This record gives sequence, structure tokens and C-alpha cells, in this order.
Amino acid sequence: MARMHSKGKGSSGSKKPDSNTPSSWSNSDKKEVEKLIVELSNAGNSTASIGTILRDRYAVPDVRLVMGERISKILSRNDITTTYPEDMMNLMRRALGLIDHLNNNSKDLHNRRQLALCESKIRRLSRYYKKNGTLSDSWTYKRDQLRLMVE
Repeated sequence: MARMHSKGKGSSGSKKPDSNTPSSWSNSDKKEVEKLIVELSNAGNSTASIGTILRDRYAVPDVRLVMGERISKILSRNDITTTYPEDMMNLMRRALGLIDHLNNNSKDLHNRRQLALCESKIRRLSRYYKKNGTLSDSWTYKRDQLRLMVE
């Protein structure tokens, strides 16, 4: 698959092994894994960091193989939700960092372009999440209100 804002078409990187069942050495107790996910979320971890912690500390290489659903679905089932999806929040944090950088370095044209690309990704994601029902239809991206949304 091609990259969004560059010429590259590379697909290098690690891939998960194709498997339908959890490994024999892994922790596959559903109740324990769900309890760990809820505890880690209440401690303030994002879904990506919850997956990493489960992999590294608790021998759960893939939550979906053990539980049959994603971490975000488990959290929503337990009534733990966030205002914005994690990928969108990461992009908004990145845009905020770029805005702060451009306030100090106004002639940095490379990062001005990166901010424009980042904001276009945010708008694209917002269209998807509005269509999905995750975001309200009246939500719009506003650069001057970004700091309030992120914090």
C-alpha cells in the first residue's frame, strides 16, 4: 500500500505470525486478561500502550486471539470511553507540537508543510469518525481550540 503523503510504497516492518489460536506459552485466561485491561486503562494507559504492557509483562502476545475482540471493544463494553479516538488524539498532539514549534521558528517551511499534512489527516479521520458515529456531526477541527481538545 502506498504512503499517504510521500512517494514510498514500502511494506517493510515486522508482521504478526498467522495464527488463529493463542500460543501454548501465553496467558489465555479471558477473565484475568479483561481485568488487566480495565486496570491498565484506569491507570491512564492508552489502548496501544495497554497492548504493549500485556505483551511485555503478562505474556499476552495478541489480545484479539485470547479475547476474540480488540482492546477498544473490551473497554467500551466496560463503559470506559475516551472523548476522541486514540489515533486522532495522537495526530492532534502532533499538530499542537508543530504549532508551538512554528510560533518560535516562523520561517521553518518544512514543518509548516508537515503541519498542513497533519491537519489534512485530522480532517480526513474526522470525516471517517463522523460517518461511523464516533464523533458528533457538528465537530470541526479548529486550530485555535486545539489546545483545549488535547488537554
